[in-house]
Formats: sequence, C-alpha cells, structure tokens
Amino acid sequence: MTTTETSVELTAAPADAPAKDVSLTEGAAVKVRALLDQEGRDDLRLRIAVQPGGCAGLQYQLFFDERSLDGDIEVNVHGVPLVLDRMSAPYLGGATIDFTDTIEQQGFTIDNPNAGGGCACGNSFCG
Repeated sequence: MTTTETSVELTAAPADAPAKDVSLTEGAAVKVRALLDQEGRDDLRLRIAVQPGGCAGLQYQLFFDERSLDGDIEVNVHGVPLVLDRMSAPYLGGATIDFTDTIEQQGFTIDNPNAGGGCACGNSFCG
C-alpha cells in the first residue's frame, strides 16, 4: 500500500467489480477456520465490509456475522464462508485477504487492486 492520502465518496465505487473474485490465501483461511472453531457456532460467516472512515477515506471491517442482509453476496473460499454487502462488493472485487504472523506484525492484510492509495497505518484506503 502507498502512503498517499485522499478522500473518496462511497458513490465512487468501481463499477461492477466482481465480488466473487474476493479470495483468501490458504494461511488466512486456516486462521479464519480456527477462529470460527473457537466461537463454537456453525451459523457464523466472515463478513468483509468497506465503511467510510479512516485517515484515507474508507476502511475495512472484518467480523463474524450470522445475519443475512438484502443484497448480500455469499462465497465460499477454502471452506470459509464469506459474505459481502452490496455496497462493499464493488470495492472488494479482486481483493486478496492474507494473514501475517511474524515478530513484526500479526493480523489480516488486504491486497486490493481497487485501492487507489492508502495511509501509513495500513487500515484505510481510497478508491
């Protein structure tokens, strides 16, 4: 990600980006499955959303969710159920979610070809 900081409105989503192309690396899938197992529920899915905020204009949200919202797009990657809302989907087409576990960093990272720039913290982006 770059450190360029600009603002973007939610209405400026990339048109018709295929949300089904969202992918998880095998490492991320293993981590998500382990976290789901810890929850002990079989009705949860990993929801990936884009929300306004962060220092670059948009930020990612990753959380477990049992809800089904109108317009949700559901995919299954490496045995992990993913769900994206219809507003977030265009921002996430072609994105790859990975999990990093090193001495310097631990957590999920998102490589998103739709991100025109990001911020130094790595938690937000602009379209």
